[in-house]
Amino acid sequence: MQKESLKQQAYNAIKAKILNCEYAPNTFINEELLREEVSASRTPVRDAISRLEQEGLVKILPKKGIMVSDLSLSQINMIYETRLMLEPYAISHYGNRIEQDIYMNYYQDYQAYLKGRDLPYSYDDMDDLFHQMFMDATSNVYFLKTYELINSQIKRMRIMSGECSEKRREETIQEHLKITKCALKQDWDGAADAMKEHLHYSKNAIFDLLFKGNDWSL
Repeated sequence: MQKESLKQQAYNAIKAKILNCEYAPNTFINEELLREEVSASRTPVRDAISRLEQEGLVKILPKKGIMVSDLSLSQINMIYETRLMLEPYAISHYGNRIEQDIYMNYYQDYQAYLKGRDLPYSYDDMDDLFHQMFMDATSNVYFLKTYELINSQIKRMRIMSGECSEKRREETIQEHLKITKCALKQDWDGAADAMKEHLHYSKNAIFDLLFKGNDWSL
């Protein structure tokens, strides 16, 4: 039991450093240094690296070492393709499992934000909680595992792209508000369509921030 706990601790610590870009994309990380930084022995660290490789966060290159994976335009396309299949489906089929009071709380928070008042949580937390809410409503372990995998990359994209503009923040709130209004009317098809629209805008914003001025191919 203790051995499993050490493996999980090493995994969590290394993953957090990758998601926060403390270990930057396309850089090599030394296993011995990892053991020192996360205060773990060889076995938990190697187990963590193996799991992170399966999640696409690191690459193990023969005779070179462990490299933190980059995020290419193609990968971001795949992430959003997956989101477009999962999230609108979750809303249209399971949105009615979420209490109307919860939708109303989001509606009121968003309206307050647009009037210049602070949200009760950070902008990033708000975004995470809103999207996770629909996935949790499915209670489908396969959906949730897939979403957990891509959500790690979404968090990394935020760090890599830097702070989004206030204009994009307000647009995101407006897009979430549109989804919420449909949910309050129990218009689940409308809510799903609004989510699709939001994800398309989100994808375009990420491309603009990460790849503007670069010659990236699909």
